[in-house]
Amino acid sequence: MFTKKAFTIDQQIAQLQERGLQFDNLKKAKKYLAHISYYRLGEYWYVMQADKEKHLFKPNSIFEDVVKLYNFDAELRLLLFEVIEKIEISVRTKLIYHVSHEIDPWWFQNMELFTDSRALVKTLANLEDEISRSKDPTIKNHLKKHKDDKRFPPAWKSLEQTSFGALSKLYGNLKHTVKAKDTIAEELGAVNHTYLPSWLQSIAQIRNYCAHHSRLWNRNLPGTVKLLSNPPHPWIREKENVPKQHEFQKLYVHMTLMKYMLNIIQPDNNFKNKLNDLFVKYDNVDPDALGMKPDWQNEPVWK
Repeated sequence: MFTKKAFTIDQQIAQLQERGLQFDNLKKAKKYLAHISYYRLGEYWYVMQADKEKHLFKPNSIFEDVVKLYNFDAELRLLLFEVIEKIEISVRTKLIYHVSHEIDPWWFQNMELFTDSRALVKTLANLEDEISRSKDPTIKNHLKKHKDDKRFPPAWKSLEQTSFGALSKLYGNLKHTVKAKDTIAEELGAVNHTYLPSWLQSIAQIRNYCAHHSRLWNRNLPGTVKLLSNPPHPWIREKENVPKQHEFQKLYVHMTLMKYMLNIIQPDNNFKNKLNDLFVKYDNVDPDALGMKPDWQNEPVWK
C-alpha cells in the first residue's frame, strides 16, 4: 500500500539537499517549486543522479542547472510549435485543395477512398464532435443555412476544425489510387506517398508533446520515420551525419525533417538561427541529448 504523504516545499528542498543536490539561491528555488511541480522538474534532474534507485546525485549537481534545462525545453517546444504550425497549415491546405478538386468536397467521408474503414469511422466521429462544439461562424452559419443537408460541411470548412493528428491519419489512410496523395507528397519534398505519412505522424506526435507541455529534451520518441535515399531538395551531405535507424528515437532527425519541409514552405525561415541561439543561451545543455550531429548547422538542409 502507498503510504507516502505530500511534502511541503521546504521538505522537498531538504530531501533534495540530503540526496546531494546543491542550491545557489533557496529563495528562488522555493519560488520555482511553487510554480513548477517537483515531479515535473524531476524529469530534468534524473540524469544528474548517480544512483537512480536511491536518487543520490552526482557531485556538483546544482538545482539552477535543472531550471536551465527546464527553460531550454520550454523554449524549444515554443520554437517547434511555431515551425509545426506552418507545416500543419500547408498540409491542411494541400489536402483540402488537391483531393477536393480530384474527387469532390465530401471526399473525406467516402469510405471507398480509404484503406481502413474502421479508422475512418473513428476519425469522422472525432470530427463530428469537433464540429458540434465549434463556435466558428463559418461552421455555425453553414449548419443553419443547410439544415436539410445531412453531410458534413465541405472539406474546406470541416477539415479546418480537425487536429493535425487527424489530418495525418486521413492522408495516410487514403488509397494509393487517389492521385492527390502523390501530388501532395511531391509538393512537400517527399517524392511520393511512401514517405510522407511517417513524417506527418512524427510531427503530429511532437506537436502533441508541445501542446501538453511535455518534456522533449532527452526524450526517446516512440515513432519512426522513413528517409529518402536521394531527396530532391537540400538534405544532409555528410553520410555520418545522416541518422541511423537506432537514432530515430532522438529529436534531431525529426527536427531535420521539419526543416526540410519548412525550406519548401517558407524558404527564408530562420529555424536554424533560433535553434542555434537556444544552444548558445543554454550552454549547459548537452546537444547529444537531442541527437544533434557534429557541425549540423552547416549541412545543406540547415543552411
